[in-house]
Amino acid sequence: MRSLIDIQELTVDEINELITVANDIIDNPAKYSEKCKGKILATLFFEPSTRTRLSFESAMFNLGGNVLGFSEAQSSSSAKGESVADTIRTVGYYADIIAMRHPKEGAPMVASMNTSIPVINAGDGGHNHPTQTLTDLLTIQREKGRFDNLTIGFCGDLKFGRTVHSLIGAMSRYKNVKFVLISPEELKVPEYIKQTELEAKNLEYVETTSLEDAMPDLDILYMTRVQRERFFNEQDYIRLKDSYILTPQKLETAKDDEKTQELIISKYEMINKNVQNSEELTKDNIKDYIDDLISDVDRELKYASEDSMDIIVYVNKGKTVKIEAKENEDTI
Repeated sequence: MRSLIDIQELTVDEINELITVANDIIDNPAKYSEKCKGKILATLFFEPSTRTRLSFESAMFNLGGNVLGFSEAQSSSSAKGESVADTIRTVGYYADIIAMRHPKEGAPMVASMNTSIPVINAGDGGHNHPTQTLTDLLTIQREKGRFDNLTIGFCGDLKFGRTVHSLIGAMSRYKNVKFVLISPEELKVPEYIKQTELEAKNLEYVETTSLEDAMPDLDILYMTRVQRERFFNEQDYIRLKDSYILTPQKLETAKDDEKTQELIISKYEMINKNVQNSEELTKDNIKDYIDDLISDVDRELKYASEDSMDIIVYVNKGKTVKIEAKENEDTI
């Protein structure tokens, strides 16, 4: 078994195979309930997380395995000066596989070079988040049925957003995918991403600061928050944190495509946080929010029972709204 540090390490065929297995797990959970029996997952989180860490642990338990680890660097020997390499060498004697998050780019790669067991990158700084990308790809496949012939809008913090970087890399390998990059000038996609993933592959992309102008062309809108923990200057964060707020008025311009039927708005938790300032949107009053946006339509509402759940919203321009709670990966 090999490590997973970067989504690009997986071929398209391997991604398709993983998605097939994931769909089978969703449909037949009992079939997999003892697949990891006798195995131990070590969750080493040097950076705070709720959804990602718990999703790894929940998955391992659901597969019949066990979990050990820590949820912050201060509760590990790194607080005493121990290096990542030494920590990983030690943990390698106790576990069968490691899921690791670290604030420094490249730390999971270093970890994988210092142990004989597989390492899964659960997010390294502003660099990569391959397991989140696999979750996003699964959502796209289940809701759109394809990865090609799509226009994807990425909105918010595209500079530090590792989920954005990973998903761009994954989707850049499919045919006729167009990228719309929506962000403030200060938070644009890094040049190396544009050069290696978009320009080198002759893929069509546009950069804009206007969500309103981009919305009518999108099949998928991927919203990300402005990440406070990535800023060195608090004033810059305060100035940019509310750059993009999704409102009912902006949703009204969503694409009405008879073939695709829906605009997928991903990372709804981030939308929720942004909208709260202007709409006071919460899990409890979200139905009223949708009623104000669209009336006399069929609705399927599935409410999240825990704040650790992500919510995905599907909008078919005035025709159908579906709000679905999903156990999803973290964005930080």
